[in-house]
Amino acid sequence: MQYDKLINQLIDLAIEEDIATGDVTTNSIIPAHSRAVAEMKMKADGVISGLEIARRVYEYFEKDILWEPCVKDGSPVKKGDIILRIEASYRCLLLGERLSLNILQRMSGIATETAKYVKELAGTHTRLLDTRKTAPGLRVLDKMAVKDGGATNHRMGLYDMAMIKDNHIKVAGGITNAVKAVRANIPAGIKIEVETTNLNEVREALAVQADIIMLDNMSNTEMAEAVKIINGQAQTEASGNMSIPRLKEVAATGVDFISVGALTHSVSALDISMNIKNN
Repeated sequence: MQYDKLINQLIDLAIEEDIATGDVTTNSIIPAHSRAVAEMKMKADGVISGLEIARRVYEYFEKDILWEPCVKDGSPVKKGDIILRIEASYRCLLLGERLSLNILQRMSGIATETAKYVKELAGTHTRLLDTRKTAPGLRVLDKMAVKDGGATNHRMGLYDMAMIKDNHIKVAGGITNAVKAVRANIPAGIKIEVETTNLNEVREALAVQADIIMLDNMSNTEMAEAVKIINGQAQTEASGNMSIPRLKEVAATGVDFISVGALTHSVSALDISMNIKNN
């Protein structure tokens, strides 16, 4: 799995935060040898994401768990569906319960919301992008959830794509200077994206051969004109105040991508419960 190191660090931190020296309640009541079966059940409709991460949480405590997923990440589910069965020591099930549910509910909430946006774009060539507006430390999981919802990941961070925004442009003295400075300093293969707010800026970004031109907070009419000017010489990304009711109109302008920060910065968890049965 890509970004294994980040995922392992995230799980280590979450366990240190929640469990630290041990579960004083469970260790006092539950015998170490006691085994049980747990079922995770949907309490709402949505799209599942995070099962593989939840498995890694449980395997942190016990390697020989019996893990029986009933669905795959990215699958649509209905309220009442059983999505997972786990057989392990009773202590292991309780240790991993809250952490695994926190991960599953957040990731599934993101995947569910993303799928709503993707559905609106069906039949168009425009693809949905996420942003860096993620919870600190959780970006890799947030972006995995976006993919499970059917969208495309934008850059992971500041290191894997150059994005020249308004503050960069101000300091550099214009788009041309900013692009030249970045191009002279980045490794080959890293794409350059330029944020533009009007058609003159679009023309300037095109003239210096930006790979992607962001059309930020433009009207639909302006975006359509920008796409005509660019004419396939660079990819285009619509950004700013993107909501589900507006998506089809924006896609009709011909943009390649629409980026939506709300996919990850305003997460509503998808409700999932876990019930443990004595084995």
